Amino acid sequence: MDGAKVGEVAESLDIHPYVLSRWRKEYREGKIVIDKRKKLKGLEKQSEEHNQVKMLAREIARLKLENDLLKKWQRYLAEEHQKNLDLSKDTKN
Repeated sequence: MDGAKVGEVAESLDIHPYVLSRWRKEYREGKIVIDKRKKLKGLEKQSEEHNQVKMLAREIARLKLENDLLKKWQRYLAEEHQKNLDLSKDTKN
């Protein structure tokens, strides 16, 4: 949250601005370090989302293929129908 004001952030977290300022100071001084476990949890979630995106991309590709096949089949049926209409016109004449 670059450029965010301490008061606004503290209010959004429902804590006193002094507490947030103290945490910032302690972080800059190295008294507070980042918890690596939270990053791993985030990576696990990203990995799950990545797998879901890959699965959805495969499903989209499969559906596109099915759609193309159905369009070809529809075109074929329309051509066959037209041939039958032409043949029936020829036999009547």
